[in-house]
Amino acid sequence: MKFCRSCRPARLPNLRCKARIAAEDRRLNQPDFADVELEILIKLFFENSAQLGSFSETSAEEVPQPSCSLLAHDHHMTVTLEQHNNSPVDVKVLATRTDGGRYSRKILLTRQSDDAVVQFGIVRLDMTVLASEVRKEIEAKETPLGRILISHNVLREVKLLNLFEIQSGQELAKSFGFEEGQVCYGRTALIYCDGAPAIELLEIVC
Repeated sequence: MKFCRSCRPARLPNLRCKARIAAEDRRLNQPDFADVELEILIKLFFENSAQLGSFSETSAEEVPQPSCSLLAHDHHMTVTLEQHNNSPVDVKVLATRTDGGRYSRKILLTRQSDDAVVQFGIVRLDMTVLASEVRKEIEAKETPLGRILISHNVLREVKLLNLFEIQSGQELAKSFGFEEGQVCYGRTALIYCDGAPAIELLEIVC
């Protein structure tokens, strides 16, 4: 098994398979840093986080390929997954909720070529910082988030926060079509829109 320290992904030249900065260093160097709380995101849609999986924080050096190339970067997952799979991806919205100005949803991304699931995700958006036409397209549930932000030319910055090794729970295993307890990997990330922390992400790949 090849690990991140030696990876040289041919199809994703802009991805670097190592953590950008340790979490504490980011907090010290970025006074306006906003965090993403893993448990808060999970509990938006799960009473018990074990239904999704057991999460252990890890480093990029410990994440095997191809998960490392898919996760350890500061780019949109939509673009990354489409490059890796040589196929556009579609979004399947499993559940949504609205809390004040925040809109959250639980999603799957699937390959258009064969409808295989390539990502499970939970996203929480601060809709107050997004333009009305962007909000409407997100709420239509038809287009992956990354593609919407790119097509509307929203000034954005994606920040990788943490990487996780995950022992899959019942729902995650069902979504990916493998046995409960199988290991997969994920990340938390934050997207700044026009300079404001706007989108909290939990993204898991199989």
